[in-house]
Amino acid sequence: MGAASATSAAAPAGTPPTASQGLPDSMARWLSHLETARRYSPHTLAGYRHDLARLVSLAGDTPPEALRHAHIRQYLARLHAQGLSPRSLARTLAAWRGYFAWWAPQAGLPENPAAGVRAPKLARGLPKALSVEQAQGVLDHASRGAGHDAIARRDHAMFELLYSSGLRLSELIGLDTAYVRTGEYESRSWLNLAEQEVLVWGKGGKRRTVPVGGAAMTALSHWLRERPALLAPDATPDDAAALFLGARGKRVTPRVVQLQLEKLAIAAGLPTRLHPHVMRHSFASHVLQSAQDLRAVQEMLGHANISTTQVYTRLDFQHLARAYDQAHPRAGRKKDTPRG
Repeated sequence: MGAASATSAAAPAGTPPTASQGLPDSMARWLSHLETARRYSPHTLAGYRHDLARLVSLAGDTPPEALRHAHIRQYLARLHAQGLSPRSLARTLAAWRGYFAWWAPQAGLPENPAAGVRAPKLARGLPKALSVEQAQGVLDHASRGAGHDAIARRDHAMFELLYSSGLRLSELIGLDTAYVRTGEYESRSWLNLAEQEVLVWGKGGKRRTVPVGGAAMTALSHWLRERPALLAPDATPDDAAALFLGARGKRVTPRVVQLQLEKLAIAAGLPTRLHPHVMRHSFASHVLQSAQDLRAVQEMLGHANISTTQVYTRLDFQHLARAYDQAHPRAGRKKDTPRG
């Protein structure tokens, strides 16, 4: 770790080393494990890599296997003194804890040095969400603009599905038209038209099933009729299975979804910037307002811990067996919904 020591001499402690300096082999192998075995997103992996590089810089010449609780607490205090926000500190500590939970048993360490160390408490506020009227206005505008244009119909279907099922952006673009299994490819997430639901491979490799509302089913059926004309002739097995395609016939990218939703929000006269995650927040808030079934929303969002879901409300929820069809403002799910 000599390189990390040189870095810390030239910059404040905790400044991550450059990519050329790399990470210890154990850290690189953990990131590879998260990428291949756990299927973490590139965005999450980049954040973890940055947090591990920060640990390397703070540790200087001390190797990972020599770190103890006192080191981790000291490093966290130094980062706090440098002005890192509680949220950044919590994310950084989570990355360190995850790494050591994986590495400590292999290295024969007596303990996970990051276990039991707490970051400053976060002030958790309610995420930004649209009102029901705003959400319906945006989606109605998308419906009116769909016409017979394949891209417009794709966008309408994507945004209806985001709001209908509360998907993360990565989950939306990872969906396939149906379950596919060949010698070259096997689906992880897909649309089940017959059951009007999506099976989603979410964070941490956890799969969940989420219902799809009637407005989204109609938009999807219209898009699926247009989709074959957009598929590239030389499509890879992954692209050929993708539910949503870009203009070049490949699986749609996160950036395209973001840009198209921003354009829609502007065209609909929304007075705020609209990000795909806002649609997820709106889904959660609106279902909770109607049903007050925290556990059901937790399952649909794919939250591992119900405390994550609780940011959407300050009410003391009791168990209520309210169905999705009654709760969601655009549900209207019927078994005779057109299926394209």
